[in-house]
Amino acid sequence: MTLVDITAFGADSSGVQDSTPAVVAALEHVRTLSGPVRLVFPRGTYQLYPEHAVEREFYISNTVGADQAHRLKRFAFLVEDLADLTIDGDGSTFRLHGLMGLFAVVRSERVTLRDFAFDTVAPKVVDVTVAETGPAYRVLSIPPGNPYVVDGALSFLGETSPVSGTPYWRYRSDEMWYCQIHDPVAQRTWRGRNPLFTDVAGLTDLGSHRVRVDYSSGEFTDEGLVYQLREPTRDTAAGFIWESAQVTVTNLQAGYLHGFGIVGQLSTDITITGNSFHADRAKGRSTAAFADILQMSGVGGTVTITGNLFDGAHDDPINIHGTYLEVVGVAGAALDLQYMHDETGGFPQFHVGDVVELVDKLTMVGVAQATVTAVDGPTGLDSSKPLTTMTITLDTAVPEVVTPGAYVVENVTYTPSVRIAGNTFRNVPTRGALVTTRRRVVIEDNVFDGMTMASIYVSADAHQWYESGPVRDLVIRRNRFLRPATPVIWFDPTNQVEGEPVHRGVRIEDNDFELTGDGEVLRAKSVGGLVFTGNRVTGGEPAYTFSGCTEVSVE
Repeated sequence: MTLVDITAFGADSSGVQDSTPAVVAALEHVRTLSGPVRLVFPRGTYQLYPEHAVEREFYISNTVGADQAHRLKRFAFLVEDLADLTIDGDGSTFRLHGLMGLFAVVRSERVTLRDFAFDTVAPKVVDVTVAETGPAYRVLSIPPGNPYVVDGALSFLGETSPVSGTPYWRYRSDEMWYCQIHDPVAQRTWRGRNPLFTDVAGLTDLGSHRVRVDYSSGEFTDEGLVYQLREPTRDTAAGFIWESAQVTVTNLQAGYLHGFGIVGQLSTDITITGNSFHADRAKGRSTAAFADILQMSGVGGTVTITGNLFDGAHDDPINIHGTYLEVVGVAGAALDLQYMHDETGGFPQFHVGDVVELVDKLTMVGVAQATVTAVDGPTGLDSSKPLTTMTITLDTAVPEVVTPGAYVVENVTYTPSVRIAGNTFRNVPTRGALVTTRRRVVIEDNVFDGMTMASIYVSADAHQWYESGPVRDLVIRRNRFLRPATPVIWFDPTNQVEGEPVHRGVRIEDNDFELTGDGEVLRAKSVGGLVFTGNRVTGGEPAYTFSGCTEVSVE
């Protein structure tokens, strides 16, 4: 293995100078080497700014879709067309500035990122703590890393760019309308209305990142709560894995994931292990991710997620799914397809040789499978072709029953087997883990603490998010569900007509459900072959709800 020292390219481990030019130069040098390479950051602190990062046009699932305002993206580590590379932080800390992602791994294989901490200096989620309340007033505490201005209104700012001399971003408080509420004592987080800037009579900057808000009237009882405020644009991803294979992310201390989490897209064999996704409470912050933490969208091979801490997401910590594209035209063996959700588009969904399944939207049951012989659609790298539609040609004629608007298509080749094990989920406003894949899934030995929605959610959705597909072999065992919202486990496909079960082969065993009152432990729609056995339920009377299910055993 060839060892490459990042400081040989001018990186500053003392944390004073921008090390981004050195990262760009080092990765260019790696291209000239043969055999495995270990790019090492000697232990220290490294500043990473967007101005000198490489810019690329990328389209990322579940973010801004085909929106041209955000087509260009920058990543501190852009790994393109490389193999056998380890980026080794050696325990270093990376401080990210502005609005950029940490890494992109594109058309590469056998890539590992390991052993470093990273954080964004001024996150675009502002965690505002109610430090004091009284008759018709609150005193708000703003994290020291988030600049702000009081000039008749309260505006939050990004840090000032050393190149442009202006803030990277600026939003008035009313533009930061998306709100989550975190209770640091109860260790719970939920979505809710932001009451901080309603009926305001006056604002006073008290200094030391404290702002007094006076109201026309009111008594307040929310002292100590944290209002996590953001403008909702998912402009990029913190990590992007595209058209790559055998990528591992391990032993990272992630303080904040900007834009979106780590996205795997049309890649194979991804491992996320031993990481901590957790905001630095000493900085007055509780948000670790702008949205989801891990999103595997159209991934093949194996997805392994083990031994991680997921604490403080703004959406689901784990979401593993494919994408249903709706049929909008049929001609012989050719199908015209369309992305249906505005957060996903711009990139190819199929390769020649991939196997696809045609699915009836009413029943969510597949009617035929075929192999792709030709693809004409977006490239994922530019806007030279329409970004939300594509045409694929199959190796056989499309069945006559398939009509526009009534059927969707899933790429079966890019559906993974999954293991989610030994993780801890807490301070989550949504679900803990969402999984829809037809290959074997094992969810075991995890702790789900205080989920605000279902701890485990299995859909297959061709009506809203268009996230595919069915499960065929799912084992949920030896997990602890603490203080859960109910239903704790929920199977919720979007079929409008009951008939053949959408999901099959589910075994839920040897789990602990520690309820805080009576409630549904399990809600299942359209599942065939479901076994619930050997589980322990305490703290309330459990309920079980089944709709359109067959071969169910609860014992």
